[in-house]
Amino acid sequence: MKPVKITDTTLRDAHQSLWATRMRTEDMLPILADLDEVGYFSLEVWGGATFDVCLRFLGEDPWERLRLIKSHVKKTPLQMLLRGQSLVGYTHYPDDVVREFVSLSVKNGIDIIRIFDALNDVRNMVVPMEAAKAAGAHVQASVVYTISPVHTTKHYLETATALVKLGADSICIKDMAGLLAPYKAFELVTLLKKELGIMIHLHSHYIGGMAVGAYLKAAEAGVDVIDTASVPLAFGASQPPVETVVRAFQETEYDSGLNLRHLFHISKYFEALRKSRGFDRGVTRITDMRVFEHQVPGGMISNLVSQLEEQKALDRIHDVLDEIPKVRAELGYPPLVTPASQIVGTQAVLNVLSGARYKLIPGEVKAYVRGLYGRPPAPIDPEIQKKIIGDEEPLTMRPADKLEPGLPKAERESAGLASSPEDVMSYALFPQVAKKFFEGRLIGVIPREETKEAKQTKEAKETKEAKETSKAWTAVLSKEDSKMNLKEIKELIKIIDETEISELNLESDGVKVSIRKGPSMYAGVPVMASTHQQPVTAQAVAQPALQPAPVVEAPSAMPKVLVPVLLENTETITSPMVGTFYQSPAPEAPPYVELGQLVKVGQPVCILEAMKLMNEIESEVEGKVVQIMVENGQPVEFGQPLFIIQK
Repeated sequence: MKPVKITDTTLRDAHQSLWATRMRTEDMLPILADLDEVGYFSLEVWGGATFDVCLRFLGEDPWERLRLIKSHVKKTPLQMLLRGQSLVGYTHYPDDVVREFVSLSVKNGIDIIRIFDALNDVRNMVVPMEAAKAAGAHVQASVVYTISPVHTTKHYLETATALVKLGADSICIKDMAGLLAPYKAFELVTLLKKELGIMIHLHSHYIGGMAVGAYLKAAEAGVDVIDTASVPLAFGASQPPVETVVRAFQETEYDSGLNLRHLFHISKYFEALRKSRGFDRGVTRITDMRVFEHQVPGGMISNLVSQLEEQKALDRIHDVLDEIPKVRAELGYPPLVTPASQIVGTQAVLNVLSGARYKLIPGEVKAYVRGLYGRPPAPIDPEIQKKIIGDEEPLTMRPADKLEPGLPKAERESAGLASSPEDVMSYALFPQVAKKFFEGRLIGVIPREETKEAKQTKEAKETKEAKETSKAWTAVLSKEDSKMNLKEIKELIKIIDETEISELNLESDGVKVSIRKGPSMYAGVPVMASTHQQPVTAQAVAQPALQPAPVVEAPSAMPKVLVPVLLENTETITSPMVGTFYQSPAPEAPPYVELGQLVKVGQPVCILEAMKLMNEIESEVEGKVVQIMVENGQPVEFGQPLFIIQK
């Protein structure tokens, strides 16, 4: 009899795939003792996006979360996901940072480290595997599964063989997009078990519905461990439900031995949590079923949907899904797993929204083509490569060999904020985010994202206030002389400022007015008037422009509106996506550009963090920076002006 063991992913991958990693530590603690009693092979509780989200959105210290979980889980090994040389981030880190991070992870409670590289470039797994071995962890090396002309059974066997030679204690087949068909699972597991003689762990996502079948056939082939989640966090982009899989194996030689009654007791807790937090159930959508064509993992689709919704372009989702396979082929068929999924996905979104393929190219895409993430599975299309990096020769060595040690810099820059080696490591990985977290901790006020329920309440309040404010606008716009003067605009903006409304768009008698508010969005920006959709803000009206701007009347054919006018001979650099604006690459680094500075075409002017990437935005015009229109660390919208450049 060969029972199949099970790893529970509820506290990491499941809520990352379905709930955008928004489960909080306080949500986890009450159920940990019950999870510990199940008899799981391991609990996946850390790594992936949990680290970033804890600091960025939840106002939590990820290291403290790990320590708390370890204090409650006495029997079951704790497992984490590590992105090879990228650790829990989206770029490669120096070797000293990698070794220290792995050591601290084990010190704080991790027992099993699942290590993968997005490109299956084994060179990027050497140092993290060595570090995990040295720290005493179980090293589970992963083969990322995908489908392409170059991803053959031979490729997977060669990759797994190389990982075993590096000292892997077990091999994981990481099927992040649910592409592994049942009979292919049988073939691949049979081959790896025969050739490697090592424990094989299969990880799959439900998405298109094949995962349960893949698990059943993999069990027949001798798989040792599979990944599942508690049913309230299963299905859709997540893993198959543990309850279904346990029942399927009962009364067979693969019986896991887990108690269904105990599992349903746990599922009741997570279902109550799901309802209280306003989270959705895992469902399979048409866009998910198309995974067999576009190969986009469910979590990545959720991210694309969110991004396109924010950019008011959700209707373009199918265009993006059609574009992704084209970009993936042109970039050498990288598996769509972090960070390669963000690289391909972001470029596809920009190709669709900009209306011209590769007109906008994020810095991370350039880094990928330059070889800074490793060796692509197949050669990059020569024409696309030239368009992205010109005649530059891509790197052929291991990318981290070019990186200077990172810990000394992190220690120096975080001095006075960091209070432990773990704090220094948080800063080394996410300097901008960690600095903000540490500063909040020092004054006892750590920013924390609103819950979904709180957001809904706020939106309802804003809707009510918007209706009342709209009446005031209508009264002004319907005056017989159809005029708006600056005094009236100020009065209406005051109404907006005294409510929680962030944006208001109105039209009357051919006049279109848009008011947006927020900390210095368009602060001090001269604004064009009137029958076109141009923003008018409290700052724009109440503050003087960079230099005195004349007041003009609209042509007689249009209603007369008195507002400041744009400076002549200027161009605007706008945001190509929704994200967060940073003026410099790191907290202590000088800004890319400053007010009054001359910029050239192609010169980086800022960082825009979007879709999990830190993207350098380059100027498309030459001239002087006469206005910086957003503050450092401020969220920006798609198409929002960032800089005014005077030619």
